[in-house]
Formats: sequence, structure tokens, C-alpha cells
Amino acid sequence: MKDNIIRSFRFIGLGSLEPLVRLFYKEEPRKNTIAFFKKAVFPVISILLFVGLWHQSATYLYTIEANRRIEKALEERGEEAAAEMRACISSGDISCQPNTLPSPKQVYAALETLWLDHKAISQKKEEFDLKVSKTNEQRKAQGLSSIKYTGRPSFLDQIGTSLKTVFAGFLLAVLIAIPVGIIMGLSSTLRTAMNWLIQIFRPVSPVVWLLLVFMIVKTLISNPDMDKSFVISFISVGFCAMWATLVNTSMGVSSVDKDYINVSKVLRLNVGQNIFKVVLPASFPMIFTGMRITLSVAWMVLIAIELLAQSPGLGTFVWEEFQNGANDSNAKIIVAMFVIGVIGFFLDRIMIVIQKFISFDKAQIA
Repeated sequence: MKDNIIRSFRFIGLGSLEPLVRLFYKEEPRKNTIAFFKKAVFPVISILLFVGLWHQSATYLYTIEANRRIEKALEERGEEAAAEMRACISSGDISCQPNTLPSPKQVYAALETLWLDHKAISQKKEEFDLKVSKTNEQRKAQGLSSIKYTGRPSFLDQIGTSLKTVFAGFLLAVLIAIPVGIIMGLSSTLRTAMNWLIQIFRPVSPVVWLLLVFMIVKTLISNPDMDKSFVISFISVGFCAMWATLVNTSMGVSSVDKDYINVSKVLRLNVGQNIFKVVLPASFPMIFTGMRITLSVAWMVLIAIELLAQSPGLGTFVWEEFQNGANDSNAKIIVAMFVIGVIGFFLDRIMIVIQKFISFDKAQIA
């Protein structure tokens, strides 16, 4: 039982809890207590220190900005205006609060505001769908498209849009990079011939890829009902992120042990059998590493691409809050920053778990 729990924790990336499990079973208490503090308690302490430093920095910047406003009021309108500004700031009135780095408490309040906003928008959507349900049934029977809610998306809706875009871009990148990488890996001549293409296009900025994709998509897609911003976004993400998978696939295939290739020749395997039974299994670790990097790059470039393509995702949310300039805009931007980081972390953990699962499955078959 103990070993199964430990294996499960290791499998999902929670190996830091292994000493706690061993302590529960009273195995080497001193050694596992020290290990638990190193692996679990100290990271929690570092988080608390980070939050404390963040709070102190926010307070310091708030004080600087508050004093600056009071001094400005004193210089422009006299002592009475300065006293009024000081009293207004002390009262917590939103109209005169310094707009600087938000504190952890303000960020948490912004998170609550975004959640309440999501609930309100979801309720509006439900009410709208209820009102147009009969009309949509009639339109469906006539072969017409349904009437959809076109109101402002909530923060969670924008997260969903970003996830949909990044997965579509990742899938496009994999579908392009793996077949091309296999072909390049099998042919040294072709690999040499295409190397210049990879070296030139790999460092190209996401903005340039977006503009190139925009030129092509606006020409090829004339259907007004199609979401062009989504198409432009995910294709741009795919082109920006595919290079790691392409290079790793090519290197993995080209470095397959020659003995494996000789065995496939002896067994007279055709090209398809050689690729799927010999080449891909042998080069899988490098290919999967490239896919992990591709997914990480896709998530990083997504925000800038969404911002420019006006896709209703997290990139647009961050830009709109920056342009908004409200007192809680900075706090909402910090919320988005943490959400982006946490989602990126979990996407990477999911890829690690999939890799371990596939490796574990292969070991079981063997």
C-alpha cells in the first residue's frame, strides 16, 4: 500500500510528499522529517516570504505615490488642497487612490470581482439562451444558424478561449513538425537542404508570423460567419512553436541506432512498418521533449498573438485592463499573470505525466 501511494505521488509529480507518507508509516522518523522539511515545508516558507516581500514593496510604492499626489496638490492648490488629498487617500476613496503595484489583498479582491463578474455574465447568457430557444429551434428546422450570445465574455470565458487556441496551435504544430521531422531525419541530404530554412524561420518574431498569417487568411477565408481571429491566432501559434518539435524529431530519427535499422532491413519491413515499429519508438524521448517545449512556447507567444489578433482571450483581457486604467486594473492584470503562470505550469506537468504514462505502459508491455 505504501509503495503504491509513493509511486502514485511520483507519477503525478508530487514526489515532495513521499517523506510524509513514510512518516505516516513510521519509517525512519528523523530522516524523513528532515526530508519533509526540505522538500515541502521550505517551499511553503519561500511562498510566504515572497508574499511578505510583495506586500512590503506594494506598501512602499503606494506611500511614494501618495506623497507625490499630496505634494502636487500642495504646489498647485495650497495647504488646504493637500490636506483634502491626504484625507481622501486615508479614507480609501477610490477616486484618489494611488494606482501602483497592487498588494496581495487587492489582487485577491480583484480575483473575487472577476469571479462575481463571471457569475453575472453566465446568468445573462442563460437568460438569453432561454429567450431565443424557440427561435433557434425554428431557425435550425429551416437550416439557418442559431442566434448566439454576443455580449462581453467573462474572465473564465477568455481563459477557455486561450486554452482552445493554444491546443489548436499545438496540434497544428505537431501535425506539421513530426512528419516533416521524420522525413528529414531519414534523409541526410534532405536534412542538409532544409537546414537553412529552419535556421532562418525559427527565430522569427510572433508578430511577424501573425502578420504573414493574416495576409493569407484574409485572402483565403471570405465567409463572414467564420471566426477569423481564432483561425489567425492558432495558426500563428502553431508556426511560432513548431520548431522545437521539428528539430528534435529530425535529430531523434537521425540518431536511431543503426543496428535497429539493419534489423528492420533483415526483416524486410516496408517504409511504414520501419517508421512506426522501429524509428518512432526509438526516437520517442526526443520527440516528446520537443513537444513539451513546443507547448510551452505556444503558451508564451499566445498572449502577444491574441492581443494583436483581437482574439477574445487572455491577451486581449490584459491589454484592455491596461488601457482601462481603473483602480483595480493593475490588480486584475496581476491575477491574469498568475493564471497564465499556473496554467503554463499545469500544461507542462500534464505533458510530464503523459510521458511517464506512455513510458510506464511500454515497460509493462515489455
